[in-house]
Amino acid sequence: MRLEGKVALISGGARGQGAVEAKLFASEGASVVIGDILDDLGRQVEAEIAESGGNATYVHVDVTSESQWNDAVNTAVERYGKLDILVNNAGILIRAGVEDTTGEDWDRIMDINGKGVFLGTKAAIPAMRDAGGGSIINISSIAGLQGSPASAAYSATKGAVRILTKSTAVQYAKEGIRCNSVHPGLIYTDMTRDTLDTPEGEREWRARVPMGYIGVSEDVAKGVLFLASDESSYMTGSELVIDGGITAQ
Repeated sequence: MRLEGKVALISGGARGQGAVEAKLFASEGASVVIGDILDDLGRQVEAEIAESGGNATYVHVDVTSESQWNDAVNTAVERYGKLDILVNNAGILIRAGVEDTTGEDWDRIMDINGKGVFLGTKAAIPAMRDAGGGSIINISSIAGLQGSPASAAYSATKGAVRILTKSTAVQYAKEGIRCNSVHPGLIYTDMTRDTLDTPEGEREWRARVPMGYIGVSEDVAKGVLFLASDESSYMTGSELVIDGGITAQ
């Protein structure tokens, strides 16, 4: 029960990595507010957590909406009494180089992947201050650490998340609010399925990973759990890389 008595808000929690994080947090004792725009799937995760004896509440959150972020934080405080943990997990992927990226696609991915993290952080900090501190975990990517010719805008957003994390960490450290970023490598999720669900694609990607296999959402969720827990109490502004060794090459 590494999160016993804590309250967490997870964006993009209706499926994939966010859903795995929500269920893991609940199993470790946290009360979880699940934010997403996929209402049916979000309510399903809420029900699954409740069936297993945990506490969870689903709320509709478009991460580009400041008012919906504020509503989600208020739900956490009103229902569970406080907010200790925020996981900025929601994001999208657009595969295109610089010349092939439209202005509309650039704005859309920046709004969701960049502005969404900013708005979530801004909404959560006052509640964490009232709670006496907290932990913010921003899901970046190894694309935020190195350039990618296949996803220029995505890499730009994940780089922005990395530096916003550090700025947040420095600004709020004295208030007991920590902020760290997680940098997954190749993880089998809904976002990556289209490139991995062929024998050729899987072989190609496996060859790029020194550990020889493709990660799953649980690999990332365990790292997020560590950063959410008091076990990482002396960490802030750090980058937790979970990539099977890709960036070590």
